[in-house]
Order: sequence, then C-alpha cells, then structure tokens
Amino acid sequence: MPKLTVKEFFKRFPDDATCLQHIMEVRYGLRHTCRKCGVVDATFHRLANRPAYTCAHCGDHVYPCAGTVFQDTRTPLTMWFYAIYLSVTTRHGVSGKELERQLGVTYKTAWRMGQQIRQLMEKADEFTALRGHVEADETYVGGYTPGQRGGAVGAKTVVAGLAERDGKTRAQVVPDTKKGTLKKFVLENVEPGATISTDEHPSYNLLAAYDYKHGRVSHARDEYSRVDPDGVRHSTNTIESFWAIFKRSIASTHISVSPKYMNRYLNEFAFRSNHRKMQNAMFDLLIASV
Repeated sequence: MPKLTVKEFFKRFPDDATCLQHIMEVRYGLRHTCRKCGVVDATFHRLANRPAYTCAHCGDHVYPCAGTVFQDTRTPLTMWFYAIYLSVTTRHGVSGKELERQLGVTYKTAWRMGQQIRQLMEKADEFTALRGHVEADETYVGGYTPGQRGGAVGAKTVVAGLAERDGKTRAQVVPDTKKGTLKKFVLENVEPGATISTDEHPSYNLLAAYDYKHGRVSHARDEYSRVDPDGVRHSTNTIESFWAIFKRSIASTHISVSPKYMNRYLNEFAFRSNHRKMQNAMFDLLIASV
C-alpha cells in the first residue's frame, strides 16, 4: 500500500464515525465471533447514538474505544488519528508545540497525546531477541553545559543501542557504560551465537566469553569498517546513523528531553526505524495497540 499523503489521509478519515469504524475493523473486525452468543463470523452494526457496535444475532454491544487512549477522551477521533499519522510519517517526530499548532488544542492536551502515542509505539513493538549480525554502541544525549566543549558528560543521559543489520533497532537509557551494565544490556537483548560489532570501548571485551562472535573497529585509528579473516565486515555505522538522526531530532524538533522521558523517545525512534518501509502498516499497528 502506498504512503498516505495529507490529502489522502483526510479523504480516508473525514470524520469521527469513519475513525471509529476503522478502530472497530482493526481491533475486532465488523464480522467476528461474538463473545456472548458465540456465533462465528457474526455481523456487527453501528449503534446510532453510542460509540458502539451491536451483534446482529444477540444484540451484545462492543465499544471499540473501551480500555484505550480514546476512551472518555474529549478530543475528536479525527484529531487523534491525525496526531498518530504525523507521528509515524515524520522522520524527526512531532513536538508537543507542533501538535498544539496542527490540532488547535492546548499545549497540555497536545503534550499528553504525544506521550500516549509514544507509549503505544513501545507497546506495538513486541520484544524479540536480536539475532544474526548486531551492532552495539553507546552515546550521551543532551545535558549541554555552557563553557564546556560538547557539554558536561555528567549532565548528559547515557543511552545504549543495538541494531540488527537490515533488522530491528533497540535502545534504552542505562546508568553508565561500565562492563557490567553493557553486558546485561547485550545479554537481555541479543541471542547467543550472534555476531556483534562494536567500537574499541573496553566494556565490550567480555562479549566473546558469552558465545558471541565479537569483532570491533578502532575509531581512534580512523577505522570505520573492517573485514575479519572470516570475511565478516565489522562496523557500527548502522547504530551510529540511528544516533545521528535521534540527536538531530531532539535538538531541532524537541529542543530537549528530560531523562525521565528519554526511553519513550528512544522507543518512538526505534519504532519508526523498525517499520520505516511500512508507513500505513505502522498506522494500523498503533491503532491495534490502543
């Protein structure tokens, strides 16, 4: 399915009734086994005065928005859908101020919607251990201190990341870059037997002892790609590209992100990276996760 333009988006979702039907179709289906009467492939029809659908056989009601971020919201579903659309189609994400301008809501409402959408992205990306060839790296985000080149490291948030070659990306806040911390992060997220490429950081020295095929490149010697004797090309270019996009986006779109919410933003960018070739699928994936 081709990517939706803004014009096509509003043509597809012109009003709240259409949005509600889409939620019903994605979460339950307009025809599904009724939970009350048990009729297989039962037909469900929209109720006129309620945000609900009723079984044609027994009259049981299904509320598609129940238990979701849409339940009891006073914000129209069209605005919610457009906020989700912007979140999955923009490479650098959408700030609360931009949602405020685009949706015409208060900043408090826009900020809350943005945070809830980021939580949906985390929920939609079910955990699976990374495998094959994985790149590992760590970096520091934010915490600029005037008068110090690059800011003070102690004021920054430490994050670690893993990226499968042509696969998924995973990143999270970590307390430090010590050997025990990075070991735990790798062991929890990468299958044994995988090939792992890192830079020369000494905390990665232990990986070979845990059934990983470890190779590294030395940035200090201007080495950014190296082929080992087995013909495996080691580099950290994929995960470093993720860091570059993430940091530029924080600086240009969000200005700053507190450590308290950093994991949500990391999950947001990982979600878009993991599903970047399926924009429309990303949209329905989030709707199914509400």
